Parts: sequence; structure tokens; C-alpha cells
Amino acid sequence: MTTSSIRLALTLAATLALTSAAFAAPPTKTGKTDKGSVLTDAKGMSLYTFDKDMDGKSACNGPCATNWPALKAEASDAAGDGYTIITRDDGSKQWAHKGKPLYTFAKDTKPGDVTGDGFLNGAWHLAMP
Repeated sequence: MTTSSIRLALTLAATLALTSAAFAAPPTKTGKTDKGSVLTDAKGMSLYTFDKDMDGKSACNGPCATNWPALKAEASDAAGDGYTIITRDDGSKQWAHKGKPLYTFAKDTKPGDVTGDGFLNGAWHLAMP
């Protein structure tokens, strides 16, 4: 291989890597519930937002996070299309939609459950697409 063909191969590989990252699938899906369409995780479980979260920072830690597990982001995930990745107090990564961290609810047992909507005097809300 010549130097120019190696450079071309490297350029193509880099372009493909950037293109696949730019078009990565969003971390959520849309599901149907009794309350309409909601954002869900990959398993179809409803996602929620918390009113006490501010400026892209989660206020749900410790026992709260046991009841409201964060929608975890992996190190290889890339933000985009209204989705960002925040760093939690414990250093783990969490997905946020339009600046609001996303959570599931431990008491939802099957796809379509929305038992967390309005919880804690209305502080928890279904995440809408």
C-alpha cells in the first residue's frame, strides 16, 4: 500500500466513525399508555422527569435513586437530537431529554405502567416525546 492509499483508508474510516456517531439511535423509544404517548427505555418502561432537577443536574440520589433508577448512559454513547448526557453525584452517566434527566420508576412492573406520574405531590411527570 502506498502512503496516499493508507491516508485515504484512514480518512474513510474516520468519516464512517463520525457518521455513525452523528446518526446514533436515540436512547429512548415512544410507547403508548393510558395517558397517551410517552418516552420509554429500551424495555418499553415509562420514563419520568423530576421537578427538583435543575440545570441538567439530578437531585435524585441515594434512596430516591433506588425508587427512581436513572436511565444510564454508557461511556460510548453520544448526545444529540435533544438528548444530553449528565454526570450524576456518584460519577455515573445519565441520559437527559431537553435538559431534564430521565428515570424509570421501580413500582412500574410492565411496559405501559405509569404509576409514578404525579408522585410526590406532583413532582414526578411522564416524559413526553
